[in-house]
Amino acid sequence: MKFRYLRDPLFLACLALYFANRWLMKPLLAGGFFHTHFNDLICLPFWVPIMLFGMQKLGLRADDRPPRSYEILIPLVMWSAVFELYLPQTPYFRQLMIADPIDIIYYALGGLGAALFWEFHYRPGQEAAKSAPME
Repeated sequence: MKFRYLRDPLFLACLALYFANRWLMKPLLAGGFFHTHFNDLICLPFWVPIMLFGMQKLGLRADDRPPRSYEILIPLVMWSAVFELYLPQTPYFRQLMIADPIDIIYYALGGLGAALFWEFHYRPGQEAAKSAPME
């Protein structure tokens, strides 16, 4: 089955969860997981489809297969390095960001969950199974 990019159900769920967190959970709850780590957890399942969609439109992606392991691992490593190591050390962002190694764990957990979802959801034969009538 072809990867659905911006129509992928996990991407759409993460999009809805981001806004629910921003407009509902954070105002209702003081501190905790939804303030500190929830966005880190949904980061890769949210941004990888956008990244791959852009690559596909620019002709940098030859097919429409679901994200491969390296297409999840490379952003995980790059974003962890940029947002948790480099930017918090720069003069401008030092005032705006705090390096938090725990965020990397949540990036990785979100990436692992996304990889498992995409592996199951887009495995060969799933399209036929989804359209088969119930007995």
